[in-house]
Amino acid sequence: MTQASRQIHLAGFLIAGPVVHSHAVWRHPRTTRRFTDPRLYADVAEILEEGLFDFLFFADRLAVSDQADGSRDAAFRYGSQDPARLDPLPVVSYLAATTRHIGLGVTRSTTYYQPNHIVRSFTTLDHLSGGRGAWNVVTSMNDSEGRIFGQDRHMEHDLRYDRADEFLEVAFKLWRSWEPDALVHDKEAGFFVDPAKVHAVDHRGQFFAVEGPMNMPPGPAGHPVIIQAGASGRGRRFGARWAEAIFAINRSIEDGIAFRADVRRLAVEQGRAADSVRILTAVMPFIGRTEAEAIALRDAHNALARPELGIVTLSGQLNFDFAKYDLATPVADLAGDNSLPAAVREKLATLGGPGATLDSVGREWAASIRVPQLCGTGPQIARILATWFDAGACDGFVISPAYLPGSFAEFADEVVPELQRLGLYRKRYTGSTLRHHLREDDRAVQTLRRSA
Repeated sequence: MTQASRQIHLAGFLIAGPVVHSHAVWRHPRTTRRFTDPRLYADVAEILEEGLFDFLFFADRLAVSDQADGSRDAAFRYGSQDPARLDPLPVVSYLAATTRHIGLGVTRSTTYYQPNHIVRSFTTLDHLSGGRGAWNVVTSMNDSEGRIFGQDRHMEHDLRYDRADEFLEVAFKLWRSWEPDALVHDKEAGFFVDPAKVHAVDHRGQFFAVEGPMNMPPGPAGHPVIIQAGASGRGRRFGARWAEAIFAINRSIEDGIAFRADVRRLAVEQGRAADSVRILTAVMPFIGRTEAEAIALRDAHNALARPELGIVTLSGQLNFDFAKYDLATPVADLAGDNSLPAAVREKLATLGGPGATLDSVGREWAASIRVPQLCGTGPQIARILATWFDAGACDGFVISPAYLPGSFAEFADEVVPELQRLGLYRKRYTGSTLRHHLREDDRAVQTLRRSA
């Protein structure tokens, strides 16, 4: 793919719950529906499809975190990411019937599911959506998720990714166990499935022992688009092996360029084409008639995000209790404390700049979980995105809302036409599957399958 032919890819980010990256979403006066109302998700999907987005995907977690001070009280009282959310798979199955083009992504964990669970669910979604399904692969985050599944502790970070690698290997064996034309369905001859085109699976590995083919025919896409968001070194290696799109949070163009270059390098090491992985970086836009108005909208939004929830969320995501420290504690001091787990220190080293404290990081996490907040008019936001894209900092953007569904509607109305005017964004859908939207060439798809 030549530089001149590159087009920006767009995804919408949601949680089927009261908040997203912003803990202010449910409190915002412009959020019009409760998270339990299915019409909210139908409204969002309709808006994003009209805006020609590649896909909408739902993040998810499996338990209410109690890592901060050993308590869930603040999470429930003030409304963090964890305490109330719907299972996103039935939500996107509902949206498959209300949409025609947009991709639909769901988070599922390789730590607390089995490969056949995933294969059956996403093959069904493939059929229901006509090839528009995506699996956001996660390994889950913390001990709370382990305990709700009967495990005293959450599996160690790198071991989780070892399990995830084998999980994907098994899943792809199951997806490939039927040839595309195995289902004959000849009523007159009474010939249902050609058994010569259904192949045995007999996997024996470190984590899984699986025998038997998939018990359903493959859907139009063959398997879901694989998306992933691991930022650690081990997570990047996993994403470079398997993912077709990677969701990232980068605070600067320089960080984005380095991240994208590293993932592309790792993909080549895995025998894949460098451009077989689309890097989509998250942004939270605030759009006004003037830049000053947009800044005022941002400030009003951020004032609704309780700082306590930033520490709750940080503790849950890093599986570590930050509530036991004074909020004035410099983040750099914690990042240099060798008594902390390595994965925690690695993450802390990326948070904040000089002088950052737990208090400042907590406030930032409550308002956006470090997703860059962009303020301006529609044309100004479009130019910011174009600058990142043209610099090679990403292949597109994940749009995170400040309120629902209006944030998405404003972006579709004010920013998308400017991106089209700049020649950086599609003016219509040209295909019916998510994989087509992402414009993966045959080589990219083939190398993905060979990696399994």
